[in-house]
This record gives sequence, structure tokens and C-alpha cells, in this order.
Amino acid sequence: MIHDTPGDGPNTGEAARGDAAPLRVLLADDQALLRGAFRTLLDSAEDIAVVGEAGDGREAVALARKLRPDVVITDIRMPGTDGLAATAEICADPDLRATRVLILTTYETDEYIAQALRAGASGFIGKGIEAQGLLDAVRTIANGDTLLSPAATRSLVARFLATPADSPPRHPERLAALTPREREMVALVATGLSNVEIADRMYLSPFTVRAHVQRAMSKLDARDRAQLVVIAYQTGLVAGTESPS
Repeated sequence: MIHDTPGDGPNTGEAARGDAAPLRVLLADDQALLRGAFRTLLDSAEDIAVVGEAGDGREAVALARKLRPDVVITDIRMPGTDGLAATAEICADPDLRATRVLILTTYETDEYIAQALRAGASGFIGKGIEAQGLLDAVRTIANGDTLLSPAATRSLVARFLATPADSPPRHPERLAALTPREREMVALVATGLSNVEIADRMYLSPFTVRAHVQRAMSKLDARDRAQLVVIAYQTGLVAGTESPS
């Protein structure tokens, strides 16, 4: 899972928020049974609360404007206005600039991933994600970070490598701006490891890892963690035959 998590590890979101108000989540899915299951799971966390449900994209946009949730979790394929169109509307609304969108779908295809990111989604994960993974995903993007599933990361990398004209050319010398430690962190990020997993592997604190990753993003002018992954592959820091996992 490609994600830029807070300095604390999994399950620490609740402790980190302390007495702060729960993260407010809006669910959008045309299947009521799935919405109910997701609501039960999300409401089971003390730091997350579902404040609304929508059966299609149009309703999701209307409720987002009314409820101003911290996170909107939406499927892609829904009748009428789909999840991608709804994402674009929500992300383009200046009154909802604090609202983040998490795409939760069965369809992890190259085109959907690219469209979701262009629309402004902060996360893209499959419905096969484990329960704890979904809770952590909500906390991650609510914190202002980007999250992609392993399948989405592989598709994103493959898409960028196959169509280099879609982004400015990258060259190995670009990595010269990074310190050896930052290069190491970028390479590990490109394999799909979270900050906590990198910290465990490198015997560092998650906070230190996060600082290194953010400095690398700044030096490489990467707007988010997903783009950092692409740069790692395009510059040859990570071999193109290696897939994130």
C-alpha cells in the first residue's frame, strides 16, 4: 500500500487525535448492503463517524456540500452521476477544499486510476482491502496524505513508463539533489512500503522517515507520494521490472 502515514503507526490515529472530534465520513455507493457494512465498520472506530450515505454521485455531491465531511468514500460505478464525476465536482468546489475523496472500488484499472487522480482523489483502493486497512486509509487521507493500493500503484507506474510524454522527462542526475538517506527512502517508498514499515526496516522512527520522504518530495518537486513512486521508476532508482507490493 502506497501511503504517506502520520508519524504514528497503525491504530494510533485515535490516540493521536485525543479528544478531537471524530473524522466525519460520507459514504457513496449504490449498493445499500455494502454501505451498511462500511458504516458499521467505520462507526466501530472511536475516531471516525459516518455522517451520511449517498446512493449515487449526484447525491454524494449534494450531501458533501451540506455536511462538509472530512472524507468522502465513493465507488466508481453508480447510476447517473458516477463516482469519478462526483469526485471532480467535490474537489473543484472551493467550499469543499478541506474534504478529501477516497475511491473504494472493485475496478482497479489503469484508466480509472488515472481519471481518479486527475479528478483530485486523495486515495484509490480496492474493495478487497481488510477492515483495518480501510480505517487506516480514512485516517491517512484525512491527514492530507495520498494513498494508493498496490494494484493501483503498479498500474500507475506502468502507465507513466509506457507514456513518458504524459509527464516532464526525468533523468538520473535529478536524484543528485537527494542525500543518500533520502534516495534510500524514495526507493523503499517505490516498493509500496508505508512510513511505519520503512521505519521498522531501517530502525528509525516513523516521524524521521516521514521527514526524509517529505524533503525528497520537495526536492524532486513531487506533488504527492504517488508521483514520487513514478519518479523513482523513471530515473532508474528502482528497476522497472520490480513491481510495488
